[in-house]
Amino acid sequence: MTVPSFAAAAEGAATPVTFAPVPEALLRRLPKVDLHMHLSGTLRPATLAALAERYELPLPRPVGRLYQYRDFYDFIDVLRLGAQAVRTAADFERMAYEAIEDAAGSGARHLEMSFNPQYAMPMGVPYRVQLEGLVAGVEAARRDFDCSALLIAAIDRGLPLDSAEQALDDVLAQRHELVVGIGLDGPERAGPPAKLAPLFQRAGRAGLKRTAHVCEDNQTLAEAPPSNVHDCLTLMGCDRLDHGYNLLASDDGVRRAREHGVYFCTCGITSVTRNRERRLHSLQAMVQAGLPVTLNTDDPAMFHTSLTHTYVTVLDACGWGWAQARAFSLAGVEACWLDDAAKRELRARFERDIGLLEQEAAATRDRHPGA
Repeated sequence: MTVPSFAAAAEGAATPVTFAPVPEALLRRLPKVDLHMHLSGTLRPATLAALAERYELPLPRPVGRLYQYRDFYDFIDVLRLGAQAVRTAADFERMAYEAIEDAAGSGARHLEMSFNPQYAMPMGVPYRVQLEGLVAGVEAARRDFDCSALLIAAIDRGLPLDSAEQALDDVLAQRHELVVGIGLDGPERAGPPAKLAPLFQRAGRAGLKRTAHVCEDNQTLAEAPPSNVHDCLTLMGCDRLDHGYNLLASDDGVRRAREHGVYFCTCGITSVTRNRERRLHSLQAMVQAGLPVTLNTDDPAMFHTSLTHTYVTVLDACGWGWAQARAFSLAGVEACWLDDAAKRELRARFERDIGLLEQEAAATRDRHPGA
């Protein structure tokens, strides 16, 4: 596997064209991958409000302010509400279809979307119903928007272990080629990696890919310590990791992760507005430390963001140009869980499309040298 040189890109390594800053219109056309997005967090406010009304679920505040949060835990409550408001196959299909439609409009060509089977259990929604709807939404959206997608069955570390085991039982008993892995989310303080290690080892033996939220900066160092990264890799066998910012508190942890070559699926926008500056600084430091990093949206509708907005925000805040945008784009391909043939095809497509963008930009500069 060829890992893009992020540190070199951040320093403006030689590429055919360099832009600083990169025009938003160009970034919108840059082909992108999103590997860290929660389907519940893609729900449009109007969609969530309509579903909540149908199922008589009270909203915590009016729809116009629904996605404005007091703190990280208030956001988690809204995210779980969104998951509980999706109950029929048609609901799941709508959620997946709208998520891909919105992402494709921001340059996405491949997505890997997390859903939490446990959230539907209290409503008595069988896993087969969730799967039927999600697969239908993915397949319809691929035809309509030319954007592929895979699914990750995520475990909420704050829920009882027996529901996590039941979720994995369902995933394994009803294997589908689009459900390629499992993830781990929810507040990190509720479940250190060792707690879920047996379940993740079982998933790995069954051939599922594995990822986990770890070292989130919305958690303290005591709640989400750098050592959790090591445990995710050695105890849980994770193939890649989500977030990872608190790892920067440990030079040794950074060194070991860099040597391992694990990709961190970071997100430039966070639910807690006052934490965004720190998040961007951490993301920049991870790239400069030589950690393989992809750029993703997390919960795009609930965070009022998109892939294009995330790229613009991160590049502008970190003083990066086209070289880093290009590195993020190709890193998404390298870190994705498509099979080898599909990944080669996607990489070739990205390299071709990026090359065309660079040629177009160069021609524009030649015509307007002072622009």
